[in-house]
Amino acid sequence: MTDSNCQLPLDPELEAVKVSAARPRPVHRSQANIALVAVGGAAGTGLRYWISAVVPRWAEVPVATFGINVAGAFLLGVLLELLAESSHDTGWSQRIRLGIGTGALGGFTTYSALATETATLAVTHPGRAAAYALATVIIGAVASLAGIGLCRRSLRTAWPKR
Repeated sequence: MTDSNCQLPLDPELEAVKVSAARPRPVHRSQANIALVAVGGAAGTGLRYWISAVVPRWAEVPVATFGINVAGAFLLGVLLELLAESSHDTGWSQRIRLGIGTGALGGFTTYSALATETATLAVTHPGRAAAYALATVIIGAVASLAGIGLCRRSLRTAWPKR
């Protein structure tokens, strides 16, 4: 279900809130959903910070950020495929997507660090910087597809045709 004015999905489990008439509150305006994203984001960001602090750079390349972004892309592929196959994006499924997908994995992965580290590396090693950025994007996309494929294969084996 979507709101015809802003085209965002609506949370069908929330009571209708009087906004202008009697429209349900959009998902992004639910305080419970905002809290899920915030708590998940804090956990993901904390884990990313810890990993970045303990994993040293290799030849000045921030391998921790590379690994974090690739692992996060893989996990997001698995999570979203699992949720897509198990239910509609409502109720518990939506809460898991928001808390773990948007929050935890969104906080864990980091485009801003990728961009900053690429720019910093480019000052002294432009070739390495370009390779680092391209490898992160390309391998991240492959990791996401691998997560989706692995999840599909596992689900097909676990749950034969319904």
